[in-house]
Amino acid sequence: MSFPVLEAISIFWVASAIGGWVLLWLLLAAVAGVMLIRVERVAWGARLLFSVQSGTNPLAAMFASGRILLAGGLLVFPGFISDAIALGLLLAPGTWRRRKPDPLRPANDDAAAYPREGTENVTPKTIDGEFKREPDDRLR
Repeated sequence: MSFPVLEAISIFWVASAIGGWVLLWLLLAAVAGVMLIRVERVAWGARLLFSVQSGTNPLAAMFASGRILLAGGLLVFPGFISDAIALGLLLAPGTWRRRKPDPLRPANDDAAAYPREGTENVTPKTIDGEFKREPDDRLR
């Protein structure tokens, strides 16, 4: 049997068990899939940029974005088997992981101003000061 035939059989089997709620489930799954695709279409570039900036492997970011896009496509496809596969892809470890902080190149050097447990208060590396804006004609 092919995958669409299995999906149709599963839809009819679940519809006989729970009735018309199947249509609501399929509609909500399709809307969720479209929303996942739309959000990830915008976010994949930032995810790739952040992975390059933090020094991690950019292929891992592309793989995570690909899993989210594939899960969105499977949610749009009507059926419970594809929804279960999409849920498995979304819940797979590493899909939603935040990027790890790089201890050699911190994104915010004021983070040391807030002491952690067991450490002493360290002054931040950023120096606050005042500046004066010079007119543009004096800069030439």
